[in-house]
Amino acid sequence: MASARKQAAQRQHMAQLAARLMAEQGIRDFRIAKQKAAQHLGIDVRNSILPKNSEIEAALAEHQRLFAGHEQPAQLRAMREAALKAMALFADFKPRLVGDVVSGLADANSDIQLHVFAEQSEAFDFFLQGQGIPYEIVERRYRVGRDEHRFYPAFRFVAGDHAFEATLFGTTEIREAPRSLVDGRPMTRATAAQVERLMAEEDLNERLASL
Repeated sequence: MASARKQAAQRQHMAQLAARLMAEQGIRDFRIAKQKAAQHLGIDVRNSILPKNSEIEAALAEHQRLFAGHEQPAQLRAMREAALKAMALFADFKPRLVGDVVSGLADANSDIQLHVFAEQSEAFDFFLQGQGIPYEIVERRYRVGRDEHRFYPAFRFVAGDHAFEATLFGTTEIREAPRSLVDGRPMTRATAAQVERLMAEEDLNERLASL
């Protein structure tokens, strides 16, 4: 019993430290955050029960609530507004907002992540060129279905004060989102209308809280 409590406490401590490292060092990879936290605590990851990604995400939300004050919500709103502008520009590619900007955990270190869709992979490439937007292409690996992994091109670019990453999927893949690294469920994909509703709801909640 005592050993189980010790393991639970160690796991919670590691989740909190990993979350702090993600917030302070801009780490976005849960695996790297766990490794750094374990190294800092002198824990052998091969013989330890590591915290789940969902536990680290919850700890990150709590860390932001305690230490980010009004700064993080303002950053988040600015990123959502920038995302809406980009989504309007990319309307022909049926853009969806994903990642930390949707979940509400985005901060100054976060990219604005979009999923875009086209029948031919060159279409989005040509569109960015036509708009005069400099970009680089990287490869992203996603889990789809239960066990299948696929690689997709992701276009990284900067607009204003924000870094974007738009991952390109086939048009039929709009119906099934890849699996989240946090909980293994299909990723949340938000349309522009859904992002607008989310912002309106948060504005209302903020006004009600100030009454």
